[in-house]
Amino acid sequence: MMLGALKSAIVALFLVGAAAPTSVAAQATSQQSMAFESEPLSIISPKGVTHKFSVELALTPPQLEFGLMYRDKMAADHGMLFDFGTSRPVMMWMKNTKLSLDMLFLDQTGIVTHIQENAVPYSEAIISSGGPVAYVIELNAGIVKKLGLAVGDKVTSATISKKSGK
Repeated sequence: MMLGALKSAIVALFLVGAAAPTSVAAQATSQQSMAFESEPLSIISPKGVTHKFSVELALTPPQLEFGLMYRDKMAADHGMLFDFGTSRPVMMWMKNTKLSLDMLFLDQTGIVTHIQENAVPYSEAIISSGGPVAYVIELNAGIVKKLGLAVGDKVTSATISKKSGK
């Protein structure tokens, strides 16, 4: 009985391994088709200046891991909102990410607590949130400087409002 179960497990493991993509290119191609929902998002300065974006939502563990990897371009008013589900220290990196990005780290109420500008494409250097955060927004590099975005700005979107109760 045990031998039969062991043979079945080995065959199943072999079949799963054989069905998996065998090259980095095949993995990248299969992951590029990952679907993300999107929603409008606004960033509001303490002086009341509002900047509007359309962001894709990274909500599930595979989406959070994949993010903007392998993208060749992104519209100037687009980005990605990562929702970590709870407030905690977060570490990001740029592995397999072709685009240089600005990252805004947000607390659970949508307030920008830390900013990393011009993250280097393909870098495996760790980018820390600098403390507990609930969300990260990735935008094209240079947007933070161009629009004057800063720590203390307020971010609103349906996803953030749903969790913060506002």
